[in-house]
Amino acid sequence: MEQIIKKAMAWRDADPDPDTVAILDQTIIRAQANDDGFREDAIAELRSAFAGPLEFGTAGLRGPIGPGPARMNRVVVTQAAAGFAAWLKEQGHAGGKVIVGHDARHKSDEFAEDTAQVFAGAGFEVLWTNEPIPTPVVAFGIQHFGCVAGVVVTASHNPPADNGYKVYLGDGSQIVPPTDSEIAAHIARIANGQWATLPRDEARTDVTAELSEAYVARAAEMVPEDAPRDLVWVHTAMHGVGSKTVRAVAAAAGLPAGLEVEAQAEPNPDFPTVPFPNPEEKGAIDLALALAEESDADVVIANDPDADRCAVAAKVDGAWRMLTGDELGSVLGDDAIRRGVPGVFANSVVSSTLLGRMARAAGREHTTTLTGFKWIGRVPNLAFGYEEAIGYCVDSGYVPDKDGITAAMTVLRIVAELKAEGKTLADRLDEIATTHGLTATSQLSVRVADLSLIADAMAKLRGNPPAELLGEPVTVADLSEGYDDLPPTDAIELTGDTLHVVARPSGTEPKLKCYLEVRQSVEESQDLAAARESAANRLAQLRREMADALGVDA
Repeated sequence: MEQIIKKAMAWRDADPDPDTVAILDQTIIRAQANDDGFREDAIAELRSAFAGPLEFGTAGLRGPIGPGPARMNRVVVTQAAAGFAAWLKEQGHAGGKVIVGHDARHKSDEFAEDTAQVFAGAGFEVLWTNEPIPTPVVAFGIQHFGCVAGVVVTASHNPPADNGYKVYLGDGSQIVPPTDSEIAAHIARIANGQWATLPRDEARTDVTAELSEAYVARAAEMVPEDAPRDLVWVHTAMHGVGSKTVRAVAAAAGLPAGLEVEAQAEPNPDFPTVPFPNPEEKGAIDLALALAEESDADVVIANDPDADRCAVAAKVDGAWRMLTGDELGSVLGDDAIRRGVPGVFANSVVSSTLLGRMARAAGREHTTTLTGFKWIGRVPNLAFGYEEAIGYCVDSGYVPDKDGITAAMTVLRIVAELKAEGKTLADRLDEIATTHGLTATSQLSVRVADLSLIADAMAKLRGNPPAELLGEPVTVADLSEGYDDLPPTDAIELTGDTLHVVARPSGTEPKLKCYLEVRQSVEESQDLAAARESAANRLAQLRREMADALGVDA
């Protein structure tokens, strides 16, 4: 106990943030209290906060705000900025431009300020956004301004208590191994040295207006001049930073203004109307759906808090429902194929196989990547890419990452085109199913308190994989050994004639996930209802069979 309190006191004495100092002071006092309950809880908090450094991975940093090396705070951010700057110098980018942006979460502005000062102190030319801004706008700015790197302080759709630190390279892409471990090594070296005396400088160029104007102009091009524009749409920014930019792009594109969910339109780091600020979560878009029903809207657009993802809801069989990430991916992919967008189509291994079948049927090239836009965005000459977790890239030449704003504009254009033909998004989904077969996807997701249970389940599946699923033979591929041009990853793929499963540990949560897919042939459009019912039943059965194979509860 004495050792952990000494660590906490040393951290407190070096911490420049009075807020985290106050938290740590109170925790230390409780850890030394006579009350056993107070003391044990406080010591547990300290052990968690000082368990080790917050891991710098391919997505940068993400975690709860608080004191200690395992939390997001000004000390950790300062060390991360210095480590990234050192790596950039090592790569020959000394003195280059670095753009720094941030969302509206707690501490985001302070973390961005520390980042800007550290980069300027290290001799880089800092480009600065002086207000909360969507992540894809900063990503756009990297190539627009010729930067060697970019940093966005954001935790995207994480809980309110979290924050994060996302880094981009000079081509606008996210980092992949081994770059993450190389940067992490620099961060560790700095954390063990004299980080508190790092040189700082307040020199910077405010690019907010120029960046916003350039991004809005480009994003508005997702809606051509001759495209129909008659539609009614609802938008929610989920208490994040997307609303202002979405409104500006829609206006520049000549689209009617969206009906905003006012209670969620302005940035609020506490996300008061949603338990979890992720459009995919149950109940998250209830306010938007109510407004859509009241206004007889054609479509609902929901952006996550940093606006890099886009969820869409439409009326299907007379009732509003959110399209799955794979359904919207098929609609956007179908649109890119119809318009003859040149290049390669791509989605991740945990996403539906439908996009690949659609592309090949049209004589187009398709590739499957590992999970995440750090891989999808690196596909050369990308025509369209997506991941099932509502991330879409429709303009890779300018933002080679998921962009919920350009995706939203593309959806609005598609909906307006369909409306002009007397059709809806539901009709487009039916057309895709009739042409390519009905594809239905779902997940088996198991949260665990003990991470060893995930390793045990994966070992069980590797050691004794099922020979059949849903009564049909399956081939098994262990992706940890690399497979079909994919780099190694901790996942197992099972493929049958009409099914596809990928089992993997979650990269962000203590969960084991199985991504399930079944396919049904559809002879006539009137057979769709029966096909959907059959697919739903088969998905439920596949879920049970995979739970048995993994030794977990369905």
